[in-house]
Amino acid sequence: MSLNLLDTTSGAPGDGEGSVQVALDPADKIGTAKVFAVYGKGGIGKSTTSSNLSAAFSLLGHRVLQIGCDPKHDSTFTLTKRMMPTVIDVLETVDFHSEELRPQDYMFEGYNGVMCVEAGGPPAGTGCGGYVVGQTVKLLKQHHLLEDTDVVIFDVLGDVVCGGFAAPLQHADAAIVVAANDFDSIFAMNRIVAAINAKAKNYNVRLAGVVANRSRETDEIDRFSEAIGMRRLAHFADLDAIRRSRLKKCTLFEMESTPEVEIAREEYMNLARKLWAGVEPLDATPMKDRDIFDFLGFE
Repeated sequence: MSLNLLDTTSGAPGDGEGSVQVALDPADKIGTAKVFAVYGKGGIGKSTTSSNLSAAFSLLGHRVLQIGCDPKHDSTFTLTKRMMPTVIDVLETVDFHSEELRPQDYMFEGYNGVMCVEAGGPPAGTGCGGYVVGQTVKLLKQHHLLEDTDVVIFDVLGDVVCGGFAAPLQHADAAIVVAANDFDSIFAMNRIVAAINAKAKNYNVRLAGVVANRSRETDEIDRFSEAIGMRRLAHFADLDAIRRSRLKKCTLFEMESTPEVEIAREEYMNLARKLWAGVEPLDATPMKDRDIFDFLGFE
């Protein structure tokens, strides 16, 4: 994949003055699958949300591929029950000659047939996350793995919205933000919305909405969403069963059934149904940093 690191003074048209973006090779488009990119503040439960959403899509009968985009490569371990080698790891073993790799070297089957890939990332302080995402999609296309996929979910590192880790937005149809009902999560969501809007000027990605996670209440998320033109797609309370599912290395659908677990499972199934059917894209307007401090601050 040829990467085009655009000039730091000009940036991509519409991406913002002074931006540095990783341009997508038109030949590396994913194709007919519905593609979702999941973003949010670090530690907010993006991987838990992504994995359970992948499981829900699979239980609806769809062929699902989840791509973890984090050097920690822990996005899919509740689906596969183990930490998998990353695309960058296996490319390094063949001196980055991708033609020597087989699909089973980097793609593994997880719960209910969900296919799992961990893109990994460059060593800390070096390289570009966009290159990693690009190489992963290129490999999947070379091995014709995307042709048999209905849903692709990118689970993306923290709230990083640089040109590199915003690269999944170049492939996605819809971007989903995961947030808790607190200041830090909503502040991160505001910046992620700005990044999605920037990418939407040059790519097909559109903002789908926010998933409220690890929160008993949603009043602050809802108040902020109404102010900027967001929507809440789903709500998952701070359930101990969800926390324990990570410790047990399994999805929520494999946990012992309780009334609370059943409610959460059905919420994931409803979210998958809603996303599969398609949601109207949002035209949200993020706040300036100073304004969001005033909006969410307390006297």
